[in-house]
Formats: sequence, C-alpha cells, structure tokens
Amino acid sequence: MGWTDWQQVEGEGLDFEEILYDKKHHDGLGGGIARVTMNLPDKFNAMAISMVDEMFRAFYDANHDPSIGVIIVAGAGKHFGVGGDVVWERWGLREAFYNRYPHNRLIRGSRKPVMAVVQGYCLGGHNHMAYCCDFTIAVDNAKFGQAGPKVSSPADGFFVPYLTKVVGAKKAREMWMLCRRYPAEQALQMGLVNTVVSADEIWNEVDRWCEELLEKSPGCLEILKASFDQEMDGYTEMGILSSQHYPDWFDMPEGKEGGAAFTEKRKPEFWRIRRDEADARRKLIEEYESKGGE
Repeated sequence: MGWTDWQQVEGEGLDFEEILYDKKHHDGLGGGIARVTMNLPDKFNAMAISMVDEMFRAFYDANHDPSIGVIIVAGAGKHFGVGGDVVWERWGLREAFYNRYPHNRLIRGSRKPVMAVVQGYCLGGHNHMAYCCDFTIAVDNAKFGQAGPKVSSPADGFFVPYLTKVVGAKKAREMWMLCRRYPAEQALQMGLVNTVVSADEIWNEVDRWCEELLEKSPGCLEILKASFDQEMDGYTEMGILSSQHYPDWFDMPEGKEGGAAFTEKRKPEFWRIRRDEADARRKLIEEYESKGGE
C-alpha cells in the first residue's frame, strides 16, 4: 500500500485559472496531502491579487478537509516564482496587494504544516513565502533571494524580521538589503531550506517527508505549528509603509522608478532622483535668501 495518484480537486468555488489544486492520499497511513501549484509558468509564476485569491480558496479547502495532513506549495514550469507581477504593480495596486491581502498570511494562518517545493528562481515574494513555510525542499538548481530595493519595491511587516529567526540577523539583512542570490547548497548551509535533491528525485523526497509527517498525530502537529508561528505575533504584520513614515511611497518618484526601469529594461536611476530633489531644495533656499528671507 502507498500513495494514490494525484486527483484534481473540483467543487463550488474551486475552479481556478492561475493555480492548480490537487490531492492524494496514503493508503497505509490513512491521511493525505494537498498541493497548491502556482500555474503561470510563462510569467515565472509572478503573483497578483488574483492568484493569491485562488490560493486562499485552495488553502481554505485543505485546512477544512480532515483527511489532509500537509499542504504543499509548488510552482509550475522551471521556476517556483519571481515575486509580484511588476507590470501589474505599476498600476498602483502594489500597496493593496501587500497591505490588504499578504500571501504569507496563508502560511501563517494555516492549521496544517505547509511545505514549499522549490525549483529554479525563488525570488521576492516567493522567497519570503517559502521561508515562512514550515519546511522547504529544494531542487539543486534553485536560487533564492530578494529583489525589492533593486526595483524600488519595499516590504514591511512580520516576514522581514522573521527571516532573522531562519538564517540569523546578519544574513537576513544581507539578503534583503544587498539582493544577492543564493544557490540551493548555500541556502541549505544558511538554514534557508531543509534539504536539497535533484530534479528527478524531488517528488520522491517530498513523499518521504510527508509520510513521516502523516505518521504523527495530526492534532499535535497543528498545535506545534501554531506554537512556532506564535512568535510571529510579536512582529507588526504591516507597519512602516502604512504608517506616517512612507505613506506615499508608491506615488513618489523613487517609488515609481524601479518598476519603470524594470519594464523599460534599463538600470534604475535612483540617485539621479535624489540629486534632482537636492537641486530643487537648493534653488528654493536660494530664492528665499535672495528675497531677504521673506
């Protein structure tokens, strides 16, 4: 006795366009696993609110299915994902995506353990979604990293400082501020992933991890997950951008420049904007002084 074949989940509210949702069960152990696959491979599985909304419905179903013990998050095609859809974000919806409906809340709010299965690029929002999962299994071609400051897309909330719990404060700041990319083996050494295997072996490895989890008391695993996730409650879920510090970031020149440069395939000119702002302030001061300070 072993695993059944994957079966697509169907039913009211479970028709999807941007994700795939299926389940399989283990005949010997009695429990099963649900798999949520981001399914926009032509766009490297870039996320918008529409995808997160579909993921929410799949997570809701998996969490309320008593036969499911583990939820898997995967990406279709060659890559796990490259974060938010930059073209979509330029239309002024970026703040709504991160503040109204952060995808990491799906992981944090899940009653069942969540496992990220990562291949290829795992960048930006996909990277912090993966490290917020309870487990991360990586293919040896995976590359992890953040990209926000490169495209003037800041992030705030619990998932930024939470990385310090995963890899330590110095590495966390390095990853977020320098936007370096880390190959799978280095990610393993950092503690960013649990294990690394070949592409041919990835789903066999996932099955082995899930079998170990399904052997355990599902109620105890739910309590343990909630206990581990409880420490996130000490962090502000969404703070800096929605407070007095940078309330208009996405309407400011620097906030717009990164996305525009990415779309136009050029290097962003962040410091030109800072120089222009400094020149404008200097001219105002000179005009003020030329009028005798009136």
